[in-house]
Formats: sequence, C-alpha cells, structure tokens
Amino acid sequence: MSLLSNYFVIYMTYFAGLVCAIFPLPSILNAFRPDWMILIIFYWVLALPHRVSIGHAFILGVIFDLLLGSTLGMHALLFSLLAYIVITNYQLFRYFTIVQTTLIAGLFSLFSKLILYLMASGLQDIILHKSYFWSVFSSMLIWPWFFLMLRFIRLRFKVV
Repeated sequence: MSLLSNYFVIYMTYFAGLVCAIFPLPSILNAFRPDWMILIIFYWVLALPHRVSIGHAFILGVIFDLLLGSTLGMHALLFSLLAYIVITNYQLFRYFTIVQTTLIAGLFSLFSKLILYLMASGLQDIILHKSYFWSVFSSMLIWPWFFLMLRFIRLRFKVV
C-alpha cells in the first residue's frame, strides 16, 4: 500500500474521531462520552510512531479546539503532550497487556481532564462537577474493543 493511502486511512480515523467527539448526545449520556481523540492519538502513536508524530497531534488539537469553540491551543497542547509521552515510551507500552494499556489509556484520559480543567479554571471561573470524570471510565471500558478495531483496520488496509 502506498504512503498516501496509509495516511488516508489514518486521517479517516481522525475524522471519525472528530465526528464522534462532536456528535450530539442526550444530556444524560453526554457525561459518558469517551475521549475519542485521546484514544485515537494514543493508538496511532503507539502503533506507528514513525508515521504519526507530535505535529499530527498538535494539528488535531487545533482542529478540535476550533470544532469545540474552546480556547485555541488547549487541546493542541494536551494532544502534543500525550503524543510526546507515548513516543518517548512506545517501546515499553508495546509490551504491556491489554489490561495494562487500558489503565494507561485511563490515566491519559484522567490526566487530560485534569489539565483541561486547570487551564480552563485559570482563564475563567468554572465549577467542577463529579460527572466531569465519568468519561474516564467509559474511555477505559471501550479501549480494548477500540484497540482491536483499530488494529484490524491497520492490518486490513496494510497501514505501515
């Protein structure tokens, strides 16, 4: 498969993640929305650190900020930091079991929620609700199936 088609598959998963992140849900389910972009960045940087880099994560973060209407650069900084951590430790993370990577994905999701809260609270007065962290558990719950689905896509389309 050519380099262009490899990137096409990766970018299509980015697009699907962006759509899932902004897709309207009922208000009772909105707190349980998984952190799709964090999971996608975690997977692709872990699977292909030579193709997906910190620059990809930064651009995705800027696009995500524009889509959500949040302060420009918040998600870009967060996604870049996530990609940096995964790139520097990808050889270690690859030897982890699916349960261990689920815990790592949950830690990344929790870390991102805390960092976003701290950045937002520095800019304006906001109240932290308990439901803010429920998406961490839903992200951990779907990670094993999400990982297997993205691996199937990567192997099916021969993304290397």
